[in-house]
Amino acid sequence: MNQLLKRFDPTHVFHLGAQSLATVSWADPVSTFDSNIMGSLYLFEAVRQMKRPPIVVSACSSAEYGHVPHSAIPVREDQPLHPLHPYGVSKVCLDLLAREYFLDYKIPAVNLRLFNTTGPGKTSDAPSDFVRQLIRIKKGLQAPVIEVGNLKPRRAFLDVNDAVRGFYLAAMKGKRGEAYNVCADQTIEIGQLLHTAIQLSKVKARIRPVARLMRPSDEKIIFGSTEKLRKDTGWKPTRTIEQILTSMLQYWDGVMN
Repeated sequence: MNQLLKRFDPTHVFHLGAQSLATVSWADPVSTFDSNIMGSLYLFEAVRQMKRPPIVVSACSSAEYGHVPHSAIPVREDQPLHPLHPYGVSKVCLDLLAREYFLDYKIPAVNLRLFNTTGPGKTSDAPSDFVRQLIRIKKGLQAPVIEVGNLKPRRAFLDVNDAVRGFYLAAMKGKRGEAYNVCADQTIEIGQLLHTAIQLSKVKARIRPVARLMRPSDEKIIFGSTEKLRKDTGWKPTRTIEQILTSMLQYWDGVMN
């Protein structure tokens, strides 16, 4: 890390390096912690050695909040952090680590607590799983059966382009040492998300729940207030769930054989 930063001498660092799957973190918490916590520590230590420390915008996570009372939805940044899995714990550590380096070493750090973010090319989330199965069915690569996990939770899926704009605006206008939620402006039940994807794809398929896709624990709703980010940077989401799913269907239709 020291060599990389010395070579490129960046003015801004966007820290997205991580093991980013909750399911993987249950199976292998040690590697998750090694990547997400120690990897982040190495980065901030290298930044600390620079003569002109760059602005560091870190990808933290809504997983830091864990179960949130219905009365506190949409969750705000001052909500207590009670993660439900090793991945969430690792992101709390990053959040606190970045803040500590800001307070102790004056590293200009900004933390973005990303909520569900998706788009073309994304894998290992509900929209991607549904869309890819639908395209496989369309192309005759899979029987007309979509395997699913829990369809009851509600999530707010943000388009990746809106997320990238959030990172940029946070770097330009975000207050140093602060954490911001980055989230879509409305939620959708996973079951409704599936039915919307099916309608847009015009593919006929049966739905089959399978045990291996059920998580050990699952938040009923994940939805964050973005009032703070909007106020400080002017950011807001721009794309609807229909637009997001359509772009994903087009992407996988083009690349899948």
